Amino acid sequence: MAVRWTCYSPCPFFISDRYPPVMTKREAPIYKVIFLNQGQVFEMYAKQIYQSDLWGFLEVEEFVFGERTTVVVDPSEEKLKAQFEGVVRSFVPMHSIVRIDEVERMGVPKISEARGSSNVMPFPMPMPEK
Repeated sequence: MAVRWTCYSPCPFFISDRYPPVMTKREAPIYKVIFLNQGQVFEMYAKQIYQSDLWGFLEVEEFVFGERTTVVVDPSEEKLKAQFEGVVRSFVPMHSIVRIDEVERMGVPKISEARGSSNVMPFPMPMPEK
């Protein structure tokens, strides 16, 4: 490997022939979004998540579903595919978001029932009359 003399500042230094440095191309991130909707917990995968122009909402775009490579079909994933078929962008209220993770590999999207009870009330909600 040949080394050349380069000076970009008052102190010269050696660099290799590979200038600018070769950057490895990183794949687009995949986000796992877990949110509550009508008593169910949705675990979805998406490529784009933004703060929406609609106050109090997140925009979730480019939903990712698994490839159908096996004979066994997960009914909850098929239900999600049918429910979000043709959806370009979804607006999810911020108080419904449970968690957002950036993941290396996509898992199986699923819907599960929200279990347990809580005395925590989402804000803002109308206060019950006494």
